[in-house]
Amino acid sequence: MQANEKKIPYGNNGGVVIRSTVDIGQAVRQQRKQLAMNQLDIAGMGNTGNRFIVELERGKPTIQLQKVLDVMDLLGLEMVVRPKSTRGF
Repeated sequence: MQANEKKIPYGNNGGVVIRSTVDIGQAVRQQRKQLAMNQLDIAGMGNTGNRFIVELERGKPTIQLQKVLDVMDLLGLEMVVRPKSTRGF
């Protein structure tokens, strides 16, 4: 983990709590690295450009949601929407 990256808080079931596009990008990056893949691998497999993957991992706020979900699916991640817990996690 680089010095400017923060550790993402995990929810009760081991999932990642997402509060921003930066959090999504960090979760995607962490999963990609855990799978020992590089950004070009994901771009090729996801039929998207490398620039999209770079912008996703940097947390670009205007990124296309469907493409984000497609990349997450490719990496074995899913997004779940649920009410907040009392602690915020």
